[in-house]
Amino acid sequence: MTNEKRQPVMAGNWKMNMNHLEAIGYLNKMAFSLIDADYARTEVAIFPPFTDIRSVQTVIDADHLSIVYGAQDISAHDSGAYTGEISGSMLKKLRVKYALIGHSERRAYHHETDESVNAKVKAAIKNDLVPMIAVGETLDIKQAGNAVEHTLSQVQAALKDVRSNYVGELVIAYEPVWAIGTGEVATPQDAQDMSMAIRQKVAKLYSQDVAEKVRILYGGSVKAGNVKSIMEQPDVDGALIGGAALDPDEFLRIIRWPDQP
Repeated sequence: MTNEKRQPVMAGNWKMNMNHLEAIGYLNKMAFSLIDADYARTEVAIFPPFTDIRSVQTVIDADHLSIVYGAQDISAHDSGAYTGEISGSMLKKLRVKYALIGHSERRAYHHETDESVNAKVKAAIKNDLVPMIAVGETLDIKQAGNAVEHTLSQVQAALKDVRSNYVGELVIAYEPVWAIGTGEVATPQDAQDMSMAIRQKVAKLYSQDVAEKVRILYGGSVKAGNVKSIMEQPDVDGALIGGAALDPDEFLRIIRWPDQP
């Protein structure tokens, strides 16, 4: 089972879906469904588009919800002539907790590099945001037998020059790219093996104590029907959920993963 020392986190990444009115409706439905026992067992996090964050903040504050929220990206820059980018200080003013950094779609479609991911990690930390760092391999890398080496190199690059006192608080999301939105899913043992390798890498870079604090999520076609077997792995501390998180009923079932058959 998941390590009891680390509270699991279920993170719903909405990607480019839902306008701010739809976000309000979604949160209202979640507010009526979630109970104290859900929050005590699992941290519930959502990652709406930038245009929804203010509305999300308003609903959560007004209803005193324990749901936390994050940004899908963060600029490496503090301010300036960077059209379309959103700085960490702007997100901090909206009381955002997490910044999702290095998602495979950002790496693929926006050509983000290990260096830019590292810069964004530092920008998040500078502004008291918790980095949620996404790492993982493509199908070609997997078929070549280099999945572990590739993924661990991403972890090391993302954490370059990051001090140990910050590392224990961050989250690493392992997302095999070949399993995102494809219906394919790594086996629970695959998720465990990579999560364990990531934890061992953090221990090597810092210490075992730091590594034991880091929460490691699995992302890639997670649904209510497969989440329990994934969450039963000792080094998997939650999930980064895409499409299934757009349905509040399905997301609720995932959040209540111990109740799944």
